[in-house]
Amino acid sequence: MTRAGFAALIGEPNAGKSTLLNRMVGAKVSIVTHKVQTTRARIRGVAVHGEAQIVFVDTPGLFAPKRRLDRAMVAAAWGGVADADVVCLLIEAHRGLTDGVGAILSTLPEKVGRTPVALVINKIDKVKAETLLALSQDLNARFPFAGTFMISAEKGYGTEDLMGWLADRMPESPFLYPEDQLADLPLRMIAAEMTREKLTLRLHQELPYELTVETEGWEERQDGSARVDQVVYVARDGHKGIVLGKGGETIKQVSRAAREELAEFLGRKVHLFLTVKVRPNWLEESERYSEMGLDFRDGG
Repeated sequence: MTRAGFAALIGEPNAGKSTLLNRMVGAKVSIVTHKVQTTRARIRGVAVHGEAQIVFVDTPGLFAPKRRLDRAMVAAAWGGVADADVVCLLIEAHRGLTDGVGAILSTLPEKVGRTPVALVINKIDKVKAETLLALSQDLNARFPFAGTFMISAEKGYGTEDLMGWLADRMPESPFLYPEDQLADLPLRMIAAEMTREKLTLRLHQELPYELTVETEGWEERQDGSARVDQVVYVARDGHKGIVLGKGGETIKQVSRAAREELAEFLGRKVHLFLTVKVRPNWLEESERYSEMGLDFRDGG
């Protein structure tokens, strides 16, 4: 008998959802940076635990939306909850019960219905045990969680227990994906996310929202390597100069880092070519949202 189902990871931006997804899957399939709100689409990572297959849905962080892209991201996050067999609410141990967490808790009953929700307190290495216990008691008094887990997604503490608990709660079903498949994202989107992560890490200016990356070409070569052509879209001329850097040095370093990571992910040589283009209204173009796995109409 096998089991298979979906587990949605929700929480505030930067709660560690992408790090936990990558830990559970055992490979990097979701963008992880020090900046918040970096996961734009619902990214699915696939893990097998015993006789169970768990399809993790890493949702954008839940926050107060201010513009179209924000609204589309929040809609995608709650959409991930609607599709799930189990929901995991991640909360940062050192931040505790923030206003954002309170807003999520007040909305949860309406959004999850009878779907079981696990409380996952992350980054436990940052606080003392008594603080964790008090936080857990407070949160469980506010919502009937089906289970509570204390973890460090970055270091792996407690994640095996969470994996086993999730596996037991998957419905009886044949596996939904081949056992060797890590994610259901197209390789083009995974490659674009890797490059966008490198740009986000490299650029300390407030650019993450103002740029997006699309994989325009993917050519499989006879020698087993792949040629990948990507376009970085920015909203302003001034941003193009920042992305390129003096003498093109910034884009060269980003390209090198993204190429090395993609080659490691694919297990073969990659030739990556980046072009930077200015599109002043890309945040209002439905095609850009489709490339990010978001619904343009959700931002209306």
